[in-house]
Amino acid sequence: MRRVLLGIATLAFFAIPASAQTAEEIVNKYIKAIGGMEKIQAVKALRRTGKIIAGGGFEIPLVEENKRPNLVRQDITIQGLTGSNAYDGKTGWKIAPWQGKKDPETMGEAELKSIIDSSDFDGPLVNYKQKGNKVEYVGMDEVEGTDTFKLKVTMANGEVQYYYMDTDYYVPIKIATKRMIRGAEIEFETVLGDYKEVDGWYIAHSVEVGSKGSQFKQKVAYEKIEANVPIDDRRFSMPVKP
Repeated sequence: MRRVLLGIATLAFFAIPASAQTAEEIVNKYIKAIGGMEKIQAVKALRRTGKIIAGGGFEIPLVEENKRPNLVRQDITIQGLTGSNAYDGKTGWKIAPWQGKKDPETMGEAELKSIIDSSDFDGPLVNYKQKGNKVEYVGMDEVEGTDTFKLKVTMANGEVQYYYMDTDYYVPIKIATKRMIRGAEIEFETVLGDYKEVDGWYIAHSVEVGSKGSQFKQKVAYEKIEANVPIDDRRFSMPVKP
């Protein structure tokens, strides 16, 4: 697991011996380690360009755009057709042309929850009290041989996530989320790595997502992340059907 943290090796001076700490202390050290609140809040928009690496080495080009306070759009291209998932702060919508659907349509419940998670510009730990989130330190745990602080994050909507924070660099290397889908509880795991600096803010450039215990994981590798690029708010709004 240490290999996924190579991008933040320059932050070694923040390394502190693991000891009993409060949730607030861990979150404060996390914010400091990734650049500090001033650097984070100076970023008003992000554009991530990369690829989804699916089974069999199949790669899908991806462009993801975020804009404060909670706008997000994800465009993927499959066989020359580009589809979109987006949230404008009120409505989640999608276009899936490879499914024969060229017109925009509103998202279902599970899709909406996922896109709303992606719309949180800073993530649930930054300004968590103002967002109505609750963070608790629930002990130590190990992720692929790496010691971590385990934080229980109860979102304002009641959803619970567990953040596994590296004890040296104070960044999350895994997030576990339990979510009800069609009446069944499913636990998803997100593995984060390859942290690199973007305008003074260290952001994960590698994200791997899958249900717990499943061999089928979806990995996203971001080749470029740009800060404060001009993005029109209308890109996030659901297009009007012709």
